[in-house]
Amino acid sequence: MTRERLEAWLAAYGRAWERKDTEAFVDLFAPDVRYHWTPFQDPKRGREGVGEAFRAAVSRQEAIEFNCTLRWVEGQEGLAHWWCSFDRVETGHRVRLDGIFEMMFDEAGRCEVFREWWHSDEAEEEWWHSDEAEDR
Repeated sequence: MTRERLEAWLAAYGRAWERKDTEAFVDLFAPDVRYHWTPFQDPKRGREGVGEAFRAAVSRQEAIEFNCTLRWVEGQEGLAHWWCSFDRVETGHRVRLDGIFEMMFDEAGRCEVFREWWHSDEAEEEWWHSDEAEDR
């Protein structure tokens, strides 16, 4: 995996997310991919599992904007910093996410193992509001 190939892969990932294009999204992954959405859940397995999770997530998002910066690539592994914002369908609230991707690729350039760690200002607002309520 070269820096250029991984940057192109990340751009395709972002485009698929922004367009809510499940087919383009799952095509980025190996058939037996393990996609770790969070470190606390079992990974989504295979393109079908990734596709189901992706469809469910983007069904609640509008006006998606994705950006990332490749931080490191060596051999078949890479690390990127990413950030995204979207409108939450249910509330109209603008949500911001910021996180890290760790990726491992096969020789064809498809992702075999994908791990992400992220934080959302949506969760932060809930946390802060609950603290304010307890202080009253």
